[in-house]
Amino acid sequence: MELTQEQFNILNTKKGIYALLQNETLDAEKAQRFLRYEKRLEKLQEELIKLLNWVVEHQKRVVIIFEGRDAAGKGGAIRRITENLNPRQHRVVALPKPDEVEQGQWYFQRYIHQLPKAGEIVFFDRSWYNRAVVEPVNGFCTEEQYKMFMDQVNEFEKMIITSGTYLVKLYFSISKDEQEKRFAEIINDPLKKWKFSDVDKKALELWDTYTRYKEKMFDKTNTDYAPWKILKANKKGKARTEAMEYILNSIPYTVKDEEILKHQEIE
Repeated sequence: MELTQEQFNILNTKKGIYALLQNETLDAEKAQRFLRYEKRLEKLQEELIKLLNWVVEHQKRVVIIFEGRDAAGKGGAIRRITENLNPRQHRVVALPKPDEVEQGQWYFQRYIHQLPKAGEIVFFDRSWYNRAVVEPVNGFCTEEQYKMFMDQVNEFEKMIITSGTYLVKLYFSISKDEQEKRFAEIINDPLKKWKFSDVDKKALELWDTYTRYKEKMFDKTNTDYAPWKILKANKKGKARTEAMEYILNSIPYTVKDEEILKHQEIE
């Protein structure tokens, strides 16, 4: 590939050299795509700081839910979204399985305790929607508990919203082949293999069952006041920037840079 002077100048920087070294073949075109992605990410992160400052200044409350299949990239997206935010003004919630006390409570109670105070954003890495998909698929709840949840969840979210809390729901969607590929990468990485759980082990085998429950969840809970945003997440960078764009467009913070918020395709 023949480089223009401008392309050479971009690659002949610390970030450019780093981008080149990220791939074994020193692919200049791939490195340039990475740099464009990083630049786009940086601009969106600047807007996220403005959003958080608005939330704090005006004492707003924001809940952002990240759902999707195992290995869909929820955690990575949350890390890139929050990495430059003031840690005192936001929280990431990833609850473990309920303990004995919580099992005897109303299902939504443990999540109510995690809702934001005034001037705070809470990011849920999985949420109450565990009961819509993961729990029934894996036999972690009864059919009666599942039906009760599906009957109550829309009213629960309506109460959150009418109380003055902004609610954003994101679903990261990946293909079966991509999930299998990511599981293999996790298993073979000594720093990540701890992430591979017993639930993950059965995810591919139960793919069609997950799909059935996921579709039922969308049919029931994709409401006008709390819609789902489905992100095609086979390409992690694309999903992350689109998630940021959607969050920033969903909340009426000021002053928005409308030029930055225009969608830009990330390869």
